[in-house]
Amino acid sequence: MPLDPTSLGAALNENLTLHTTLCRREAGSFQQAIQSGEDVVVACTQEKRLFTELAEQTVGASSPIRFVNIREMGGWSKDASKASPKIAALLAVAHLAEPEPVSTVTYKSAGRVLIIGDLATAERAAGLLGDELDISIFTQGTKNASNLLAMNLLAMQERQYPVLGGKIESLSGWLGAFELKWLRNNPIDLDVCTRCNACVTACPEDAIGLDYQVDMSLCTSHRSCVKACQVAGAIDFNRDAESSSDKFDLILDLRDVASINSDNGFTQHALPQGYFRWDGVDPKPLMSLRGLVGEFEKPKFFNYKQKLCAHSRNEKVGCNACIDVCSAKAISSEKDRQQIKVNPNLCVGCGSCTTVCPSGALTFAYPRASEQGVKLKTMLSTYARSGGKNAAVLLHSQEAGSKLLNALGRSAQINKTTQGVPARVLPVSLWHTSSVGLDVWLTAVAYGASQVWVLLTDEEAPQYRAALTEQMAVAQSILTGLGYTGEHFRLIEAKDIQDIAAVDTALQAPIAQVVSRNAGFAIQADKRATMELALDHLIEFAPANFTKPAVIAMPAKGSPLGAIVINKDACTMCLSCVNACPASALQDNVDSPQLKLVEKNCVQCGLCAKTCPENAITLIPQLNLAPSRKDPVVINEMKPYSCIRCSKPFGTLKAIEAMVGKLSGHSMFQGAAAERLKMCSDCRVIDMYSTTNESKITDI
Repeated sequence: MPLDPTSLGAALNENLTLHTTLCRREAGSFQQAIQSGEDVVVACTQEKRLFTELAEQTVGASSPIRFVNIREMGGWSKDASKASPKIAALLAVAHLAEPEPVSTVTYKSAGRVLIIGDLATAERAAGLLGDELDISIFTQGTKNASNLLAMNLLAMQERQYPVLGGKIESLSGWLGAFELKWLRNNPIDLDVCTRCNACVTACPEDAIGLDYQVDMSLCTSHRSCVKACQVAGAIDFNRDAESSSDKFDLILDLRDVASINSDNGFTQHALPQGYFRWDGVDPKPLMSLRGLVGEFEKPKFFNYKQKLCAHSRNEKVGCNACIDVCSAKAISSEKDRQQIKVNPNLCVGCGSCTTVCPSGALTFAYPRASEQGVKLKTMLSTYARSGGKNAAVLLHSQEAGSKLLNALGRSAQINKTTQGVPARVLPVSLWHTSSVGLDVWLTAVAYGASQVWVLLTDEEAPQYRAALTEQMAVAQSILTGLGYTGEHFRLIEAKDIQDIAAVDTALQAPIAQVVSRNAGFAIQADKRATMELALDHLIEFAPANFTKPAVIAMPAKGSPLGAIVINKDACTMCLSCVNACPASALQDNVDSPQLKLVEKNCVQCGLCAKTCPENAITLIPQLNLAPSRKDPVVINEMKPYSCIRCSKPFGTLKAIEAMVGKLSGHSMFQGAAAERLKMCSDCRVIDMYSTTNESKITDI
């Protein structure tokens, strides 16, 4: 690679020495560095294992070591001669401190495994695991006995593992806490069965297989099996079905995926920790199972603030974005408590819920938004300071995404069949590509990025792609509406390494217009606050030769920005919408019947519209460029209605008239009772009391 240590050192404010054979003849320099106690960054990931082992063997080594790939990501491309600014940016990010620790989620597993599947395959799997794990088998599906006879498999079978059978009613849980509920509806009691196979031989319909389950669709009630089992007495067709349950630490599922549904297994894209599927060939699931005995921890990836949540108010459901996007089924609705519930044991840390959350009630905790912001700001500022221009930020996953980009770099250097990662493309590794969204993308553009691209591989769930597509449509609408030319946001899709040619072409996309001045603000913990900072900067430093509209229309779906329109003819100013609004976007006036909107607070959750008894509210996804979007603006007001007894205002003219009209035909609201509807609460009580006393005096 063409490396210039002088220019890189200047960008990093350090004196750098270039080592060309560090992992071999110059390894002593590495050992000397890690004995200094200062942070050490190794700009090579291929020899990470070698350097790690060398550090373990070095006496007095005390330095924290970080690794960064500047070869495939920068030096190995057709743009290698122009890649110094990018390499400086990658090195600067590698010097940043590790994310601060967060609270963790603990799993405990004693190694109790349930294998679900046909008995023969399940026992084969159990034989590979039973030396270290406690195995139970749930037989699932029968095999035709005649085929087994032909294979001479009717010899006496040793009962090595507990065998359960019946109909699975539910399977739930996670590592260390799985629960199986099933209906014991099999005529053969597997606890009593000796596996002598007499019933299999005796059955004329071949309805009994070597899993010792009776296929009732084949059985014609000959009951030959009952006679054959008289000694053991394991078969009883009159036995009542019995519900049973048991707990397990691990699950190995051998069933065909098509036969699994949400009632009897796990169908979500992100499977729970401790649940594995096995095709009978690939040994990886079995090896993974063997290692899951003991106590394990993972970060608690999210934070939740219920008071900001736009999911539910007054038994009305508004925003379901997080529930719909979660690929692990870790998020559920608690409508009675006006909130959602996130199960930290099922959460896989994809962060998609935090990306689609319009209010910021859900935030990504590891790494925090502020830490992601420092990373982006450091990368883009170092790149610009080193002479780089028109940076494109490429967000990719640290697993499949990194492998694909590594393959692209090697292809450019070795096979010369691709361009490689261009010098202006700054790769940013994420735990998951859907963990950042609109607020971070717009901030990156405000920091000076020309474009933000997201590399998707086959590890992403389909709903992630849909959510990111919606968010990108909103982000692009904003920049286009402000006069920035070009395509600033794009999803780049590749299933595997075979698609590197398509990725290579996508990375050569034309440059989009950048902001005229780079921002200096920091990403905030509050998502809406970050978005406002980014919007303010992008609006202020938008292209000067473009006449900005008063309002920028947003896509109908997925926009967290917008306003509401009130049908004044239908609205009665009951103000139920104010009570329902979780973001304080709707406000009232204690001194006058007024409804106010702070547009910048509106998250377009729809709770106000669903709560309104008159269906008088319509959502309008938009970005209002007027400064007034940050202030309370009156969107409806009415003449107050005064009490007919004391003249004190207690409602609106329209609301009282509507109430009187609706109750005019009711038998309970006639005469004096009807007049009380026009009184304030105090006068209503006084009038009722006075009327009661007058009635008593008359009776006397």
